[in-house]
Amino acid sequence: MLLNKNIILGVTGGIAAYKAAHLTRLFVKKGAHVKIIMTPLAKEFITPLTLATLSKNPILVDFYNPENGDWNSHVDLGLWADAMVVAPATANTMAKMAHGVADNLLLTTYLSARCPVFLAPAMDLDMYRHPATVQNMSKLQSFGNFLIEPETGELASGLVGKGRMAEPEAIVAYLENYFNAHQDFSGKKVLITAGPTHEMIDPVRFIGNNSSGKMGYALAEELANRGAVVTLVSGPVAIETQHPNIQLIPVVSAKQMLEACQQVFQKQDAALMVAAVADYTPAQAEGQKIKKKTENLTLELVPTPDIAATLGIQKKDMQVLVGFALESDQEMAHATEKLHKKNFDFIVLNSLNDAGSGFQTDTNKITLITRNGQIKPFELKLKTQVAKDIADELFQTIQQKNT
Repeated sequence: MLLNKNIILGVTGGIAAYKAAHLTRLFVKKGAHVKIIMTPLAKEFITPLTLATLSKNPILVDFYNPENGDWNSHVDLGLWADAMVVAPATANTMAKMAHGVADNLLLTTYLSARCPVFLAPAMDLDMYRHPATVQNMSKLQSFGNFLIEPETGELASGLVGKGRMAEPEAIVAYLENYFNAHQDFSGKKVLITAGPTHEMIDPVRFIGNNSSGKMGYALAEELANRGAVVTLVSGPVAIETQHPNIQLIPVVSAKQMLEACQQVFQKQDAALMVAAVADYTPAQAEGQKIKKKTENLTLELVPTPDIAATLGIQKKDMQVLVGFALESDQEMAHATEKLHKKNFDFIVLNSLNDAGSGFQTDTNKITLITRNGQIKPFELKLKTQVAKDIADELFQTIQQKNT
C-alpha cells in the first residue's frame, strides 16, 4: 500500500531519532518516495548524511539552502506529500504543532500539509503523562492527526514505563493499514460541484455569493485520498487542488456548471451538489461596462437552471445524489422538503444561525438527513473533518444501493 506514496518524514530532537534511519529504509523498501525534514536539534542525534543516503534525497532543515541558493518551500512539500510522519514526535514539537507555532521548516510544512499526518511520540513517562502533553495530543487528534501510541518499556532515563517510540515496523504497518482501509472508494467515480457561480451583469460586474469553495474542495480531497476518481466542477474560487485523482473543470455561470455536470453525470457512481449556485441571472448581460448615472438602474433577473433538480430527474437507480442546504429559518423543514423535491439520497444541512458555520469559514456544523428519515447531527468541526463524516455516509449509501 506504500508503493509510490510520497512520504514526508519529520525527525525531531529526541534520543529515538536514531530509529529514523531504520524507518526510512523500510519506507524505501516498500516503494515509497521519502523526503526528510529535520529540526536543527535532531542533527545532534543522527547525522543528515545517514538519512540522505537512505532516503536518496537531500535532507531539509532550513528554509534557505546557502549552497545553491534554493528556497525549501513548505507549501510545495505540503502539496507533494501523501502522508506526513513525525517520528520521533517530541513533547516540544507536539506542543508547537497543537498551538500553530511555525518557527522551523518542519512546523511550517505541517501547517501547510493537506495529507494525513501521523505522530509517533517519544519521551520520558512523566513527560508523556503530564496534563499539558496529554492535552496537546488530544488537541492534535481533534485536528484529524493520527497518534501512533508509544510502547511501554525501559526508557533512556532508566525508568520503565510508557513513552518509547513505536518500532519502525509498527509505524510502517500503521500506515499500510491506514491506506488499505482508506481506499474504500477505489473504482468509484464521484462528481462534486463547488464554490459560487458568477452571473455576469457586464464584463466587470456579476451576481454571486460569498461561497469560498472550501467544503467542496475538502470533499474532493477526502474522496480522492480514499481512492475515488473525482470530477470537480468548480465556480470561481481562490483555492486550488493538485491531487492526481481530481479532474478540475472550472466554470463561471450556473449554465456552464449544468452543462459540465451533464457531460459526465451518467458515468458517475455518485454526485455531491456542494456548490452555492446563484438562483437568478440577468436576462441579458451587457457587452460593455455599464456607466454610472444619476438615475436608478433596473435589472431584469430570470431563474438560473436548477442543477440538482435536473440531475435528480436524470439519476439512475444505482446512482447516489447528495444535496446541501444552507438555511436561516425552519432549517429542518426546508432541508427535508428539498431532499424529496430534488430526489436526493441524503442532504447535508447547515444553518447560518450556528456560529462557525456557512460561507468563508474553516469550520462547519452539519446535520445529515437521509431519505428514510434518519437525522444525524454532528458537532462543529473543521471542514476537512466534516468531509470525512459526509464521505462515510456516502460510502454507506453506495453500499446499501449495491446490496
